Amino acid sequence: MTNARHHKPLAIDIIEVGPRDGLQGLAPISTTQRLALVALLTKAGLSHIEVGALVSPQRIPAMAESDIVLSQVLKMKPESPFIASVLVPNMRGAERAIALGAKHLAIFTAVSDTFCQKNIHCSLAQSLARFYPIIELAKRHQITVRGYLSCITDCPFEGAMSATKTASVANALYQMGCDEISLGDTLGKATPTAIERVLSRVLTAIPAHALAGHYHDTYGMALVNVARSIEMGLTRFDTSAGGLGGCPYAPGAAGNLATETLAWYCQQEGIATGVNVNQLKADITQWKANIGITSS
Repeated sequence: MTNARHHKPLAIDIIEVGPRDGLQGLAPISTTQRLALVALLTKAGLSHIEVGALVSPQRIPAMAESDIVLSQVLKMKPESPFIASVLVPNMRGAERAIALGAKHLAIFTAVSDTFCQKNIHCSLAQSLARFYPIIELAKRHQITVRGYLSCITDCPFEGAMSATKTASVANALYQMGCDEISLGDTLGKATPTAIERVLSRVLTAIPAHALAGHYHDTYGMALVNVARSIEMGLTRFDTSAGGLGGCPYAPGAAGNLATETLAWYCQQEGIATGVNVNQLKADITQWKANIGITSS
């Protein structure tokens, strides 16, 4: 187990998940407004945006027409280039994404078997078996794959998760060929001590550059968990503009860490993100007002 502290990085990468994770638990909004959200994010300097999920609209209505969103986003010509990724639940979704021109896919599982069953209707082992051919397909098309791993410290159904098991599942995803593993504190219950415990295990098998922190802010701990993760060598983090989000399969989970909060923190600490904080705050506030969201 490693407890090494790293020097403060010159820059970190922010992966914006608002158009997918931020919206998936809300009432559906128009495709036009979803595209407007992506546009304002690119305008603010976000360089990696998860634009939607090719999942069943019956199960997650807010993600209906994600194929249209992806297709339109891939035609956008923003001032600065950005990565547009999309989440896929199965081979069918992956094939659809590739046909539309996607170059970056995301898959998802959880440390908890019960959470897997509630979320994607299969066991943890079955989820890994399901994703293996997706990763193989992606590699044949020179497409990158990130693996989301939920419930890294706590599960709403099984309670505390073992750091050893979390590291084992993360390593399984990495060995299968995921280019990056996003470690999710789905309930937002983790403290810096818990995050360090998990990262100490995970980092024995996976290099820091292949990891991202995805911390929900239920108890206001997301930012300090990012700070501890940076100390341990991570430089990639998932956030959602305006703090939108929360998992529909995790009762009590609040939204994601707000993109503008992390960008402001990094600005004060002398860590570059490429994000125009004032631009983002103004634009996301106006966008939320346009669709009738008055708070995160």
